[in-house]
Amino acid sequence: MKVDLPSDLEPYKRTAAFTQSTVPAGLLADHSTKDGVWGLIHVEEGKLRYLVTDPRRASTDEVLTPDTAPGVVEPTILHRVEPIATVTFHVEFLRDPQHGGKKTAPADQGEQS
Repeated sequence: MKVDLPSDLEPYKRTAAFTQSTVPAGLLADHSTKDGVWGLIHVEEGKLRYLVTDPRRASTDEVLTPDTAPGVVEPTILHRVEPIATVTFHVEFLRDPQHGGKKTAPADQGEQS
């Protein structure tokens, strides 16, 4: 299922680059972003499997590479990632500037993506 980002989102935070060795355990398990927070998973090098596991959506299993579009993370939808061999990636977080409007302190794993 292809998910399009709403047009009024603004980026507000980005994680550090993760590798297959440094990806936080929380990103490898099912997790979600907060309400109103979208994510874009950008693969800089290698391959990363992106799985949407939320029962509210059709399950998806995509392989992201530097040549594919970023993986789109919907607010509150359960998902996880799995490195495929050597990979470097980061997550960009976006939100509607009208949705809450306040900036939050970054968590260890970003906003959970």
